[in-house]
Amino acid sequence: MTDPRALNNRVAIVTGAGSGIGAAIATELAKAGAHVVVQDLRLDGARETAEAITSAGGSADAVQGDVTDPDQVRRTVEETIAARGRVDILVNNAGLQFVAPIDEYPLERWNQLLAVLLTGPFLFTQAVLPPMRAQTWGRIINIASINGKRGDAGKAAYCSAKHGVIGLTRTAAIETARDGITVNAVCPGLVMTPLIEGQVEDLARIHSLEPDEVLQRHFLANIPIGRATGATEIASLVRYLASDEAASITGQAINVSGGLVMH
Repeated sequence: MTDPRALNNRVAIVTGAGSGIGAAIATELAKAGAHVVVQDLRLDGARETAEAITSAGGSADAVQGDVTDPDQVRRTVEETIAARGRVDILVNNAGLQFVAPIDEYPLERWNQLLAVLLTGPFLFTQAVLPPMRAQTWGRIINIASINGKRGDAGKAAYCSAKHGVIGLTRTAAIETARDGITVNAVCPGLVMTPLIEGQVEDLARIHSLEPDEVLQRHFLANIPIGRATGATEIASLVRYLASDEAASITGQAINVSGGLVMH
């Protein structure tokens, strides 16, 4: 059984933690004893998550930032180290979605999704590696997707970026394997977050269906366990990967999808 305070004295940065999966991860890491830097583009969301953590007895700070801005990324890492002396855990979670057929996909949205979903994790990984190497301990956990292992109609940018995140994960894992650092990806399936709810609405429009029909036909009907995955289920895996117990797990892309994807 995992020690409930297994992350005592660890310092974590979780991007996009103002809501959804990111908020669940930040909360779970704090419950395990970590101090969590709750990063989000929306400061109000970051503050809400951080306040919930501290109200429950945990330790957290809220930070506003754009994961696509190298200066802001570097500043977040530097200020974390200045305030806490170290950075042990990075969870690259920030995300967004846009759905359209390839021949109608706006270039500006393609560039936006790749910047947030792929360049953001690259920039944060690049920023945390020197301090993690110096302390010979680190955990980098990228929130990818089952769409990093398959295609999905209407999601050209999202699928391309998430495939890239898995490639980044594996490359970083090889480069850091002798440094006390592990790098893994978690690949959620259907998790009912605001991001998924927006996808359901977009797909309903594209396919001229009601949202409930889209949810059943395009998602639940294909999931062997017949239900969505809870955000806390994703968070529990992240907490394990961030612990000493997972020291030999690196370079993996682990599905949490109710059996929807099994490779």
